[in-house]
Amino acid sequence: MSKPDRMITTSDIRAVLEAGEIIEDYPDDTRGHSFLMLGFADKRAVHVVCAPKDDYLAIITAYLPSDQEWESGYRKRKKP
Repeated sequence: MSKPDRMITTSDIRAVLEAGEIIEDYPDDTRGHSFLMLGFADKRAVHVVCAPKDDYLAIITAYLPSDQEWESGYRKRKKP
């Protein structure tokens, strides 16, 4: 809350879900199948981790990807 420019709204998440793309898939996650989506909201890259359930899509987390961790375009992680 102390950094309003880093806030992610429900509208931002909806934009990612409606127009984003799956960039990583985790079919063997110990908590169940999940995946990482990349989308753009107000020209900002947003990552949303989701888990498909029988009756709904669970949103696990949403965050603004870091330039230090992600390559240009935010689709691929940088090598350590």
